[in-house]
Amino acid sequence: MFGVYIMPFCPYCGAENPPEARFCRKCGKKIKLEAVETVETRPKGGFVITTTPSVPGYKVTKILGIVTGVTARTRGVGGRIIAGVQRMVGGEVSAFTYEMEKARREAVERAVEKAVKLGANALISIDFETSNLFQGVIMISATGTAVVIEPSK
Repeated sequence: MFGVYIMPFCPYCGAENPPEARFCRKCGKKIKLEAVETVETRPKGGFVITTTPSVPGYKVTKILGIVTGVTARTRGVGGRIIAGVQRMVGGEVSAFTYEMEKARREAVERAVEKAVKLGANALISIDFETSNLFQGVIMISATGTAVVIEPSK
């Protein structure tokens, strides 16, 4: 896995938490953190992902091409029942929020895998698209430009 971000949503209750949280602010359960890297803290030779067309302190030395990661997801019967109950009460439907976040991560991971195969060490200008395909099936795509970056001198 190419970890470069944290899932800020609690896998138990769906509440959004700050990236540095170790326990959920809503339910108090321990949050398992994904690998965290930023431009400032990434290990030498690590992979950078950004929605911006550049990375501060780095220059793009080679553009390798556009890469896309796609995933399609749906909730199981249990998730639909929980979502139905939450919908009746009102507010956020955390079962779907969690599934959407999981799908976003999976799409990014697939795009990163393709970028690495091209020889990239960064994915810039990443963009996300979401589509409702049919009967609760959602598709998320993550598209970005695979590049090689080096520290600016």
